Amino acid sequence: MIQAAVAATHAEAETPEQTDWKAIAALYGLLATANPSPVVELNRAVAVAMADGPEAGLAIMDGTEVSDPLQEYRWFHSSRADLLWRTVRFGEAAEAYKRALALSTNAAERAFLAKSLSEVESKVPHKDGERHGL
Repeated sequence: MIQAAVAATHAEAETPEQTDWKAIAALYGLLATANPSPVVELNRAVAVAMADGPEAGLAIMDGTEVSDPLQEYRWFHSSRADLLWRTVRFGEAAEAYKRALALSTNAAERAFLAKSLSEVESKVPHKDGERHGL
């Protein structure tokens, strides 16, 4: 029932920007109470990041109850990479994209991750202190 409410809330929005992310985060909070799991917490973290900013989402993702059991879960690393990128933590984002890429077997997904990795690596400071791509 809660998962249906999450899907319905997504469906009501015409664009991601119009999505009621606070409602979705609250629904995932209810789901985490009813059926706790690291994946539910990861989904809640993404919704919280959309509602309250990437740092808020990272605070949930980086908790040991989420990060420890999801080390072999590519969606954890790709989601974390995206939030790290948004917080201008390019080096950490690159490492997270590399881990997601190593765990992915889907060709289209690997191409997307490789492109994202290349883009974020172009922003990583080099030894001379300059960033490429800026």
